[in-house]
Amino acid sequence: MILDLFRLDGRVAVVTGAGRGIGAASAVALAEAGADVVLAARAEPDLLAVAERVRRAGRRAHVVPGDLADPEAAAALATRADAEFGRIDVVVNNVGGGLPRALARTTPESLVKAFRFNVSTAHALTRAAAGVMLRGGGGAVVNVSSVVGRVAGRGFLAYGTAKAAVAHYTRLAAADLSPRIRVNAVAPGTVRTSALDAVVGEDALRARVEQATPLRRIGTPLDVAAAVLYLAADAGAYLTGKVIEVDGGLQALNIDLGLPDP
Repeated sequence: MILDLFRLDGRVAVVTGAGRGIGAASAVALAEAGADVVLAARAEPDLLAVAERVRRAGRRAHVVPGDLADPEAAAALATRADAEFGRIDVVVNNVGGGLPRALARTTPESLVKAFRFNVSTAHALTRAAAGVMLRGGGGAVVNVSSVVGRVAGRGFLAYGTAKAAVAHYTRLAAADLSPRIRVNAVAPGTVRTSALDAVVGEDALRARVEQATPLRRIGTPLDVAAAVLYLAADAGAYLTGKVIEVDGGLQALNIDLGLPDP
């Protein structure tokens, strides 16, 4: 059956930024599809709550709290996953982020920090996990980029540049790791997470964002998690080096995301 292609029974996934939002939704989706999950993020209480949801889905969860802004900490997740479960089949590089900031207040150091948090950490974990994946026959890496990695928006110079780098890193890593490891990405648009609380909590601002989105709604973490599962599972077995835009239809020429200026 076609739905069998979305199963991940007997596989192990590592998800960064797994304490809330897209990371938490992705981790639970992978568990519901049959995977055991290594959960990593800063806030241990959040991770423990997600771990309980993984266990309720009948799968094992291993919690690794830590500051994943450090690429060495991200790389160490591969060792932890291998020690705990003996394999890695899926990596979801979700950790990242950045606050809007006007160009005049975006220092060169801001760019370096954004690149390190959004790109270097993903590379560190991917590089460390690749050896474990290859030992087991291969696997899938799913990176999380962003709509502002391809759509212009005021205030997103550092974050958008870093997320654009994540998208192209995905293509380059896919070429390097093929044919046994597939590397793809999702590029979410405006998604209802804690980072968007200020937007969804104000009626006028929320309406402005919804109006800027062709599907006329703000996305949910589950919208993105569904795409992550597709790319991680055998359903996406003939895709590598691709970026799926989970953005409600935002187009590259649409330079108004509906978000307030920084």
